[in-house]
Amino acid sequence: MQRTNDGTPRRIVVISTGGTIASRWQGTGYAADASGDDVLATAPLPEGVTVEVRDLFNVNSSLLTAAHQLVLLRTVHETLADPGVDGVVVTHGTDTLEETAFLLDLHHADPRPVVLTGAQRPFGTGDGDGPGNLYDALQVAATVRDLGVLVVFDGRVHAARGTVKTQTLAADAFSDPSAERLGRVGFSRVDVERLPDRPAVLPLPDAARTADPEAGRGALPRVDVVFHHTDGDRLHFDAALAAGARGIVLVATGAGNATPEIAEAVAEATAQGVLVAVTTRVPAGPLAEIYTGGGAVDLVAAGGLLTGTLRAGQARIAVLAALLAENDGDDPARRTALLRRLLEGPVRAEPALATGSSRESAPLPARA
Repeated sequence: MQRTNDGTPRRIVVISTGGTIASRWQGTGYAADASGDDVLATAPLPEGVTVEVRDLFNVNSSLLTAAHQLVLLRTVHETLADPGVDGVVVTHGTDTLEETAFLLDLHHADPRPVVLTGAQRPFGTGDGDGPGNLYDALQVAATVRDLGVLVVFDGRVHAARGTVKTQTLAADAFSDPSAERLGRVGFSRVDVERLPDRPAVLPLPDAARTADPEAGRGALPRVDVVFHHTDGDRLHFDAALAAGARGIVLVATGAGNATPEIAEAVAEATAQGVLVAVTTRVPAGPLAEIYTGGGAVDLVAAGGLLTGTLRAGQARIAVLAALLAENDGDDPARRTALLRRLLEGPVRAEPALATGSSRESAPLPARA
């Protein structure tokens, strides 16, 4: 039974944002329209857990903007400002869940868990996976601590960092192609198998306090993603700069390779103070400075930063977070150093602070 050490049930807040888990048939296709209460009503509750629902927005996650994500970030922080809350679950569409989870994790210093989940099959279907995923997410949110932001799907527990959607339709939608899962959940228990690597946590950015999805994309820094391929030239890279991008994620080939022409474009961009992160279209493995002739050696010399095992969506979030962290003037060197830390400088969580392994989970502290 999940209870705090004063004997009261653990209080979990579910923040509903839409997605397939809340999607119903609209005549030509599915779209999110079920409320958080409707979604919660489909799932059993773990014993010893009480749940409150907050409907934030109700959209398919392919429609999310950075403003939506910042509103969610603000809402999570406001929710955890209540010391009586023991954990947060966010129901979210799977298309961009990996980006939202990483943004929340970069700014999550609280020991209480924030768990994202969703579904691959729509609300109300007979074989729907949403109820089981929500039950598991509630179980995890009531059990673990000091693991940062988590993704719980199909009985698996994943760290936010590095976890991406790897299956378009299958139930086991998420994994980290470069690392093992964080743990698993089932039979009313949570087993934590490893600890996550996380960079030092960022404070809540000013933009999260004022974010408004109705204000349009121009209210936040533009960060574009440019994909390299055979016959690739600098056209799309230059178009991003012309559109006002303050950050660009270059999706390179192999361990981080492009062409001399692209390297020249990167050098011109970074000379203008534009942040350039270099990731790869290869699903797994780190980037490395091996090749010249437009390879990672030249891209790094031009001012590009390699993203380690982060792929495009999360690399873009890291760039955005570095841009939003500005609070004392326009300092390109400071922004670049911060982005390098977000991409390459994880620190390991303290083992004593994680719970929920094969031993019985430690109780949460008593509420004040």
